[in-house]
Formats: sequence, structure tokens, C-alpha cells
Amino acid sequence: MRLVVAGSPAAAVPTLRRLAASEHEIAAVLTRPATPQGRKRVLTPTPVAQVAEELGLPVIEAARVDDEVTARIAELDVDLGVIVAYGALLRRAALDAPRHGWVNLHFSDLPQYRGAAPVQRAVMAGDTRTAATVFQLVEALDAGPVYASDPFDIDPEATSGEVLAAMAEAGADTVARVVDGIAAGTAVATEQSGEPTLAPKLTIEDGRIDFSAPAAVVHARLRGVTPEPGAYAHLGETRVKLLRSSRVPGGAGDPAPSLAPGALAVQGGGLLVGTADDPLVLTEVQPAGKKPMDAAAWARGLGELDGKVLA
Repeated sequence: MRLVVAGSPAAAVPTLRRLAASEHEIAAVLTRPATPQGRKRVLTPTPVAQVAEELGLPVIEAARVDDEVTARIAELDVDLGVIVAYGALLRRAALDAPRHGWVNLHFSDLPQYRGAAPVQRAVMAGDTRTAATVFQLVEALDAGPVYASDPFDIDPEATSGEVLAAMAEAGADTVARVVDGIAAGTAVATEQSGEPTLAPKLTIEDGRIDFSAPAAVVHARLRGVTPEPGAYAHLGETRVKLLRSSRVPGGAGDPAPSLAPGALAVQGGGLLVGTADDPLVLTEVQPAGKKPMDAAAWARGLGELDGKVLA
């Protein structure tokens, strides 16, 4: 089949590469425009645009799929559209432009976690399993019938960024299988069933860590908001990014001290922080204006920790 592939971030790259290596033809790649990046604000194409150029594929850059972009897609005479995290909604005319419409790779077990942040919300909730789901795109949010849903186990120590990267690789095979099935006329889509839940985009406030919650909840939130929007807390007036944590292994070495929520202590070369129950180990932090560093080394630089509290 002739395909148009739409996507923008790194999570869409494995699917693009997988389809480019298949027997199908990619007529064009649709992605969002280049944006200023870094301290020098260098205009930088999306990861998908960079890989499309590497592969020699035509690129359409557009912040939204308006009438002009829809007309360009229609002129391509494509059989199917494939979309992975493009970052904009498609209206009815655009959905109807390919002969078989569009399929979307979504990183949840639909109808759970419909929306922009399914992996982050699943990790924040402490879920241990999710799925890479390919469904027929419709005008309603992530509501179309499902062609395939492959289960995916969530590593209990992985950040949402790490989970998403792994799911993007696994999901590329799911997409390819569905595209092959549509080409062969054997693919069957089934309407979603069950009560939908939503996964709205995270805000900066979602990254603020509340140490008055139990350790499992704190650890899940820290993992879920990493790398974006990023976990943080304040030590006095200083904002500290919290890059990685781990649960204290039960029964290993000296028993963990009892710490008030947010209170700090160094034990066995690691930095502990109190929660509503057991302490967590903070393993990597980034103080304001500094580079990421070992959390225990940062704590040693603070001097006496009594009375110092992350909040």
C-alpha cells in the first residue's frame, strides 16, 4: 500500500523506520514544524523529520492539518494513514483522505488512558501492565475500533520516558502487523468496551512531589513525571529536580530510619527521604543552576541534614 505516516517525537521514529523497511511505500511523512531548542534556541526539526530526511522521504511540516494539508494528502493518492504522536487532531476531511482512513498507535490498553499522556498516567498510578494498541482513528478522542492490542509489562523502577521508549519499539511491530493485515484484507477491528479513563497532558504542577504520601505513591509519581514535566521539590527557597529514586530494599543492611515526610538522612552511602511510611532512596538530583549529580554527594555538600526538609 501507499502510506502517509504522521508523527513528531522520538516515540514515532521506530514505527517510521519499521514501515520504511517494509514492502509498503511511504508517499510522505507528516510532522510538526521545526522549533527552537536549547539555550541558543537553534531551529531544530522534529525527530521524525530528521529520520525522514535520512531515509529520503518527502516531508510535510504542519502544525495542524488544515484544508491545504488535507488537499496535499489527498493528492498523494494514499491507501492508509498511520499516525503516532503527531500532536494535532485530524478533522473528518483529513480522516477520509486515505482510502482506508488512518490507524493510530496509542500507548495504553484502550479505553483506559485516552489522551495525551497515557504512559505517564499509567506509571504515576503504579500500574504494572499496559498495552500498545492500534486502532482506527475517528473524530472522537482515541475512541475508534481496535485492530490489535499487545500487552506490555511496566518495569517497576523505570521512568515513563524509559517505558515509552521500550513501548515505541514494541508498538512498531504491532503497527506493521496491522498494516499488513489491512493490505491483505484480513484485519478486523473491534469496538472498544469498558469504561474509558482519561490521560490529560501533564503540567508543571504535576511534577511537584508531595512527600506526605506513602512511599509507593511518591516513587510512582516521580517515575511518571520523568523526564517531562520533571519531578521537583524545594529545599528552603531552592528548587531541586528529582531525577531518580528507588525503594529501600527490605531487610538489606541496617534498617531504614524513621523519617518525617521530606526529611533527609544519609545511610549506607545513599540519600534517604521520608514519606508517609517508608523512606525512599533518592539516587540522582539536579539542584537549580547545576548539572545532574549523585544525590548522596549533593546531600554531603549540604552539611548537617537535621532540620533540612524537601517540600
